[in-house]
Amino acid sequence: MNFRENEDAVSPVIGVILMVAITVILAAVIAAFAFGMTGSVQTTKTVAATATQQGDNIIVTYQGGADANALNYLKITVNDAANPTYYFKSGKSGDGKAFTTSTTFTDNDKTALVPIGATIKLTGQGSPQRDHVVVVGHFMDGSEHVVLDTYV
Repeated sequence: MNFRENEDAVSPVIGVILMVAITVILAAVIAAFAFGMTGSVQTTKTVAATATQQGDNIIVTYQGGADANALNYLKITVNDAANPTYYFKSGKSGDGKAFTTSTTFTDNDKTALVPIGATIKLTGQGSPQRDHVVVVGHFMDGSEHVVLDTYV
């Protein structure tokens, strides 16, 4: 007796199903990127500041940058949360008087409006050890970015 076996396999059917699945997944990934469904990615803001220490004073100089016009205020923290945190707004004062870059702001001027190039003097905030200075820029779009994180 001669038995004839069916030589057709399941492999071609599985292969077609896998190819269709890969095509659908690839199309979904491409569509997500093409139509912006990957979420909102914020761009990094560009402003700069430098910090130095003179005795027990911390001197922060606001350098400005490409996004200086979008800066709402600077938040300066020395060492840790136990020490005072200072806020300095950017721009001009409420009375229209523009501060010059030669104006030195102190910790008493917490609501002063600081122009590009101005120095902020935090009196008595320094110590004989290295001090950790963090400057965070808060922007008009609600975002905040670390402008400076250094030890002086």
